[in-house]
This record gives sequence, C-alpha cells and structure tokens, in this order.
Amino acid sequence: MEPLTKKITIDRSSPVPLYFQFAQQLQSLIEAGELPPGTRLSNEIAMADEFGLSRPTMRQAMQHLVNKGLLARKRGVGTQVVTNRIRRQVEFTSLYEDLERDGRHPSTQVLSVETVPAEGEVAAALRLEEGQPVLSVERLRLADDQPIALLHNYLPEGLIELTLEALAEGGLYQMLRRSGVALSTAEQTIGARGATAAEARLLDETRGATLLTMTRTAFDGSGRPVEYGTHVYRASRYSFEMTVAAH
Repeated sequence: MEPLTKKITIDRSSPVPLYFQFAQQLQSLIEAGELPPGTRLSNEIAMADEFGLSRPTMRQAMQHLVNKGLLARKRGVGTQVVTNRIRRQVEFTSLYEDLERDGRHPSTQVLSVETVPAEGEVAAALRLEEGQPVLSVERLRLADDQPIALLHNYLPEGLIELTLEALAEGGLYQMLRRSGVALSTAEQTIGARGATAAEARLLDETRGATLLTMTRTAFDGSGRPVEYGTHVYRASRYSFEMTVAAH
C-alpha cells in the first residue's frame, strides 16, 4: 500500500486547522475504501514525525476520527480503521431506504408482529383511545449482515395488511406507500441512552453501551397519524446528520 505521506498533503498556508486538514483527508481515504476496515495505522508519535506535525495536533486529528466512528484505539493493537459508520440525513425516509441509498445491503429479522391495546404514548401519538387495538411490529435491521438498529413500530389496526415476508424484504414506509398511504410529514425526537441487556444482546453491544434513540410519528396528507415508531441505533456504527440554516 502506498504510504500515507503520498496521499495526504498538509497546506500550512491554509486557514484550515492542521489537525482538520489531516483528519479530512484521512477520512476521505477511509470512505473511498483505500484504507479498508482492519487497516492498522502507525502510532501517533510516528505519524506526527512523518507529517511534520506536533503530537497534540496529530492526537487531535486521530481523536476527531475516533469520535466519528472511523477509527478505534485497541490496547495491544494500536489504532485501526473500523467499519464505516452509517450517517443518516434527518429526513422523511426509512432506514431501509437510507441503507440502500448508501450502497449497503440491508436485511431484516422480524421479531414480532401482533395486535396490542394502545397505551400511553402510543395512544397519544396515534390519537387513539386507550385500549384501542394497534398493530405492533418489532424488527432487527442489519446492514451487510451486521446489526444496526432495533425498530418498534405501531400502526392503527386495519390501515394495511402486513406479512412477515414483506416485512423481511423491504421497508415499512415502502409498504405504506404501495398500499396507498400518502406519507406527508413527521415529528421526531432524537436522543441517546444506555443499552438494556436485551438490546445489547440483539445489537451485539455490551450492556450499557450508548444507543441513539429516535421516536417518530408519521402523518398522511390529511394530518392523520398513520405510524408511531420508537427505535434504537448502535452509536458505534450509526449517526444522524442534519443541515441547520441561519434565519
């Protein structure tokens, strides 16, 4: 493999901080597949010397990529490239559609499909009376055979017909659209918390590992709530992105 010094150029006359120049170019190499998962990098002291950077600058650059989930420090091994974190734009799409668009190979394990009484936040989100029946769907979403997210969705009973085969082969929003449900808007909240023992087992994480959370209520063109979802994502493999505009 061609040395990094041939691929990364530091421009000391640029107003862009040196650590960010290095981190951005290294990130591009990782995302382009030139540094595949498992690639070991030289230690930070050696790399700082190779690029003529200070050790704190190199440490900051590497930490920046560790924080983004592109590098991992392992005792006795050093710094390695890890599986690219999936970055999802915050928009009205399903995880299945986002994975396909990102060139990943999504698959689904359907954990349960059952009719349950609407309670608490589910009833409130779907604007139903407590106890009214709703369809509860729980799935484990994988990308390239690696677990990414645990998805729990609720739909008003009778809205559409769901089969295990269809749920395993595509996204829920795709099924809704094909059934004539015109999705229009959604309200969602993003947060984070530690994984429960059951979630950790399904997502191949340690108990208490950080999970990203998202709750979303989807509405059709008439403003009727048609789906309520509460999902958890592996923070080590997944992140949300959004564009913020000034007013």
